[in-house]
Amino acid sequence: MSRLRPGWLVALCGATISVSAWLPWLTEGPNRASAIGGVVGDLPTPAPGFGVGQLIMLLASVLIVAGALAAQGLSPRLASSAALTVSVLLLVLAVWYYRLYVYAPVSAGYGWYIGVGTAGVAVLLSVWTMVAAWASAPRASSRAL
Repeated sequence: MSRLRPGWLVALCGATISVSAWLPWLTEGPNRASAIGGVVGDLPTPAPGFGVGQLIMLLASVLIVAGALAAQGLSPRLASSAALTVSVLLLVLAVWYYRLYVYAPVSAGYGWYIGVGTAGVAVLLSVWTMVAAWASAPRASSRAL
């Protein structure tokens, strides 16, 4: 029987966050804006260029890779630690995005809620991945030859 590999669930969370970045994160009536900068309607958006939404998308890709590395057992301790770090960063960036761009007439869209919820789940799954990686990794022998 094969062992459960929670790293794949972390990678799935990274893919879900990546997809949620294309969904509406900001809404104001019929107007919508995604995290990566796509706008439908007449919604005031942040300055063009690399911003918080693009960084979220980049870190979601890194989370996919870190989760897959941990699941495959390729440097599982390092990969699981990186997955935890990146998932916490994603959660912090999503909250920062809210603080920057959600104000009186503009509200958070369903894409933001999906992204934040998935980032929170990714943090928990990354902790599980880290515990599994550190518990199952072979320990160095302390015996002298």
